[in-house]
Amino acid sequence: MTPLSPRPDRPTTTSPPQSPILRQSRSQSPRAGTTSGAGAGAGAGAGTGARARAWAELLRLPALFTVPGDALAGAATTGNRPNPRTLLAIASSLCLYEAGMALNDWADRTEDALERPHRPLPSGRIHPSAALVAAGALTAAGLALAARAGRPALAVAAPLAATVWAYDLALKRTPAGPAAMATARGLDLLLGATATGGSARPALPAALTLATHTLAVTTVSRDETRGGSPLAPLAALATTGTLAWTLTRPPGAPGTTPSRYPAASPSRHPAPVFSRHPAAASSLRTVLAAAFVTTSGRPLLHAALNPSPPLTQRAVGGGIRAMIPLQAALAARSGALASALLTAALAPAARRFARKVSVT
Repeated sequence: MTPLSPRPDRPTTTSPPQSPILRQSRSQSPRAGTTSGAGAGAGAGAGTGARARAWAELLRLPALFTVPGDALAGAATTGNRPNPRTLLAIASSLCLYEAGMALNDWADRTEDALERPHRPLPSGRIHPSAALVAAGALTAAGLALAARAGRPALAVAAPLAATVWAYDLALKRTPAGPAAMATARGLDLLLGATATGGSARPALPAALTLATHTLAVTTVSRDETRGGSPLAPLAALATTGTLAWTLTRPPGAPGTTPSRYPAASPSRHPAPVFSRHPAAASSLRTVLAAAFVTTSGRPLLHAALNPSPPLTQRAVGGGIRAMIPLQAALAARSGALASALLTAALAPAARRFARKVSVT
């Protein structure tokens, strides 16, 4: 489990069906003495495809679609349009996220050899040292990109990287595990804010919202492979409902954070489009909040009614996917129409690619 994407603390013991490429072993590659150029070329292509598939599984590439929305939601809270530093923050987040994915499998390689032998490391398709080197290189790249975005961004990226490594190597199976994962998601949103506007303060409420959802989903994930009590899914369902309600409330309403875009306040930046069109703002917030509730709440309800491993796993997967409409709704609450729509547009791609490579 990596701190930016909830996964079970104890992997499932039932291996998913493997594709023909996945089942291919090194012994199935073309024999060294083959003289057929076409056969050799086909074998080389198959080998390259198998390696690419192995790395896609290790890095869980479809889950990357849940990452850009963190920075975009954070940037929206600053009142500024996304700029090149925002793109650097997104790139930094992606690198640190993938570092956590690679490090996660390296740390779990012994357990996976017994419980999930189909994973890239225990199956021998990727050497453990390669995964560890990749984690280190991606972490360095993420910090370098954050440094390019400015000192405030690096000041957030450094503890984010430390949280990723601490979680995968030490905190994952401790009571502090869910809090560490929630902290990482919150820091990821703050990274976008500091890169874009230099200050993390205006993004704190949005970061807390995202961290709260992450905490709830991660708590559910701890029973993903064995089922158990319905209390965690029920608590997560209540959290989902509460967060959705706050998302539909207009900025400045009781129980919500004050609006950063008063209609008459002068600013050197043009007022966001939702400030000028409150009806559009309200409609989009409602749609995104409904998408958040549907994506996360429905499988949580099923898991609460029957806390079996399959339904709990679906609830966790729904919680991960629900981060996208949640991020979009947070951007919409801050008045960033383009960022909200762009983030929401990532959801169909995430669903499509998740059918090919698992996000857990």
